[in-house]
Amino acid sequence: MKFEIGPVNKLGVTVIVAGMALIGWRLWNVYGGHDDMAVAVKEDIPTAQRRLQKLREIAATVPGREQLLKQAQAELATREKGIMVAPTEAQAQAQLLGTLNDLAHNNGINTTGSEFRDRVLTKDYGEVGVTVHFACDIVQLVNLLAAIADQPQILATNELRLNGGADKNKTLQAMLTVTTVVPRKLLPEKKGGNLF
Repeated sequence: MKFEIGPVNKLGVTVIVAGMALIGWRLWNVYGGHDDMAVAVKEDIPTAQRRLQKLREIAATVPGREQLLKQAQAELATREKGIMVAPTEAQAQAQLLGTLNDLAHNNGINTTGSEFRDRVLTKDYGEVGVTVHFACDIVQLVNLLAAIADQPQILATNELRLNGGADKNKTLQAMLTVTTVVPRKLLPEKKGGNLF
């Protein structure tokens, strides 16, 4: 088989060869073919020395800033010891309910029912809470609240509702909501925005 170039093919080959030559010439001018020239310095020696002095002063403050960072991290670690640690929100709520039930039982109080809630406090922390109902006398209630305050976790009495009883023992009907701080990652992401 013999390959012949016709008049149309000659024009196509000529355009392709000319295009390739133009592209090659352009690439040579952009990426190669000339020596790198030294960039002219636009600042004088005293200005460069002042700039160097400023950089040295900034570098000298780095160890002090690192020490402040370490102190802040240590203080944060001591403050975060009271945060309830759990793998999931439900487990954190269960731990909180268990702690509250143990404290109530130690003070002779039987709790009934429980309601859970959560809310976001900041971008790093959230809050889980549990509400329980019980009947007790005033001394038991005061002892329970003192026991809640003595816990190593960050526990807060968020709501306390009391109704007086009609018996001679002055038994109170109480609804107590206790909350604790948890890492924000445990709380579910709220989907959607405000409707109003």
